[in-house]
Amino acid sequence: MRTQLMGQSETECCSSMQNIRVQKSQLLEKLKENRKNHRKVFEEALEGYRKEVISVLEQKLEDARHGKRVTHYIELAEPMDQTKDYNRAIQMLEMSIDNTMEITQSEFAQYVMDDWAWKDQFLTCNSAYSATAARAMSVR
Repeated sequence: MRTQLMGQSETECCSSMQNIRVQKSQLLEKLKENRKNHRKVFEEALEGYRKEVISVLEQKLEDARHGKRVTHYIELAEPMDQTKDYNRAIQMLEMSIDNTMEITQSEFAQYVMDDWAWKDQFLTCNSAYSATAARAMSVR
């Protein structure tokens, strides 16, 4: 038995949801909101990273002053920033002359749901320095 939604078979329903038309203004608004939140997490992580680097360097300097062996390598992962992906999508929409846009499921996931291919890596990397990223990771 096939499930029907508004007179469509399951196959027709699912295939019709591959692409949807959305208002450009709503899509732009959501992308800008997502970019703002992304940037906030990155800047928080960057501040935490800087504090950690300073702490490590101060410890190395203290060790050097006391004649202890000092390694020259700092083993800290830099925070990850993907703001350029948001900027690209926003710029494309702003330059479009259309008022409605057709987007795919994967574009919807990225632009509206803020679920990018790199999202898990972004949260994992930045959670070492950002409480916001750590909280977001715990609910994913």
